Amino acid sequence: MPERERHRSQRSNWLRAGVLGANDGVVSTASLVLGVAAAETAKDTILIAGMAGLVAGALSMAVGEYVSVSAQRDAEHADIAMEKLELATVPERELDELTEIYRAKGLGPELAREVAVELSKGDVLAVHLREELGIAADELARPIQASVVSAGAFALGASLPMLAIAATTASNRTPVTFGVAIVALALLGSLAAKLGGAPITKATLRVVVGGAAAMILTTVIGRAFGAAVG
Repeated sequence: MPERERHRSQRSNWLRAGVLGANDGVVSTASLVLGVAAAETAKDTILIAGMAGLVAGALSMAVGEYVSVSAQRDAEHADIAMEKLELATVPERELDELTEIYRAKGLGPELAREVAVELSKGDVLAVHLREELGIAADELARPIQASVVSAGAFALGASLPMLAIAATTASNRTPVTFGVAIVALALLGSLAAKLGGAPITKATLRVVVGGAAAMILTTVIGRAFGAAVG
């Protein structure tokens, strides 16, 4: 039996959670430590702030993904339950609906009816879920997977600016951390584009420009507040 072809859309749940988590980890943590570094030169203080941001951000991403994807899964289960009920109580109406779907796809009335009848002899629920609702039973939203992937990706992304801060001195920590974050964002953008089949240059520029703007702005604000307090 030939292996089932897997499409990019089948990776949408974990890919979205992973890309969002990693991008947030790099941008938010780099912005945080750069902002603190602009106002405070003590490395311990910067690292403590960064670690707090890493932990809080990872947990926030995990909870947010779990809640949002759980809501999506609940909606999918509700649709499945409704479809089961309609197939059990009004099967002829459901068959008519399926026939109309195939007619809308270009089949003639008789052929559309024949296809609907033949497909209904198998897993009729799966057919209706796919054709009416665009739902595949084996590709439902997975809250725990999205939560774990998002949190892990955030922590991984956040660790890069943290390592850059830890490995540098007061004189070069800002440019080095900024550079590490930009490279990480560029790699992340190109990887996401490749996996998702999007234009690599456009996706990479979008991630890099947005991240750079966030880091520059927080650095300016940190320096301004540091000067005001000093």
